[in-house]
Amino acid sequence: MQLWITGVASARGAARAAQEIEAAGWDGMLVVDSQNLSGDPYVSLALAATATTRLGLGTGVTNSVTRHAAATATAIASVDRISNGRAVLGIGRGDSALAHLGRAPARLAQFERYLRQLQLYLRGESVAFDDIDIPHEVAPPLSGLHLHDAPPSSRIGWIADGLERGAKGDNKVPVEVAASGPKVIALAALHAERVMFTLGADIDRLAWGIALAKKTRKDAGLDPDAIAFGAYVNLGCHGNVDAARGLVRGGLTTFARFSVMHGKASGPVWTGDAAVLEKLRSNYDMKAHTRGDSRQAGTLTDDFVDRFAIVGSPERCIERLRSLAALGLDKVAISGGTRGASAEDAAVSKELVVRHVLPAMH
Repeated sequence: MQLWITGVASARGAARAAQEIEAAGWDGMLVVDSQNLSGDPYVSLALAATATTRLGLGTGVTNSVTRHAAATATAIASVDRISNGRAVLGIGRGDSALAHLGRAPARLAQFERYLRQLQLYLRGESVAFDDIDIPHEVAPPLSGLHLHDAPPSSRIGWIADGLERGAKGDNKVPVEVAASGPKVIALAALHAERVMFTLGADIDRLAWGIALAKKTRKDAGLDPDAIAFGAYVNLGCHGNVDAARGLVRGGLTTFARFSVMHGKASGPVWTGDAAVLEKLRSNYDMKAHTRGDSRQAGTLTDDFVDRFAIVGSPERCIERLRSLAALGLDKVAISGGTRGASAEDAAVSKELVVRHVLPAMH
């Protein structure tokens, strides 16, 4: 099972951070795409690519609203080329990136349309002009210019040319969809190379998500085993379990909220956990997004944290990760210490993960 680490996008710090992550033994680095809170992810990933040789690089995650699908495809394909084929495109419906534009996550129909177009671009294929949803009041159709000649459809030629050559670094960039609800899991199963669940580390919930994705593919006439599964997991490694819980509370609020963002929680949920999720939803403060000292972080009970996150000693963390691998996950993207948490505890956790957890999982 691959272990990736998530972090912010920072042009100044990307190269140095990527070198440290690679040297520590991580399989990959994901950076957020939230334009009001962080730097540009593709600039950071490109800089990271030039400073590393084997580290996987990707977005964790971008969204289907703030960039046109053609712009997203060309950005991640550029990272893939400069890294000699190490890039992945992680995408979701949007959270903080849209919240700071006064918007909720993308509607399902728009998200599916975007995924379909994105995959066409990344395969070097064409998207019909009629399928591009740029409002006419923003930019009228090209036909109004009465050109002598013009492109018949939208296609990224240099991506197509690279795929035809088949050289190293010119492979199709895989798409990973972050998913928690049944409808998005289903869309991911049909339109992505990997479903990255945001269901926490709870085995029952992850098993439910895997079963749903496979059924969706089977019902659509697709091979249910021809797709990969991964998960975003909050992990705090510390000999003091209270300290470990404190490290993950802020980040866990973000991922746990996805399961109840639009109302009733999706998938199997213990009765007590359902109450915690509802309290989290009604107390969430986007201005304190990911903070461990936030209002929403205080709504998470210890039992909830222990189920939805991975916390405790190195041995406990290894045991939980191995249970995820046994379930069928081939990739886990780990988020550790968050803003507002103890810097000293975060340093301890980082050292324990590097010294014990990573070697054990490889």
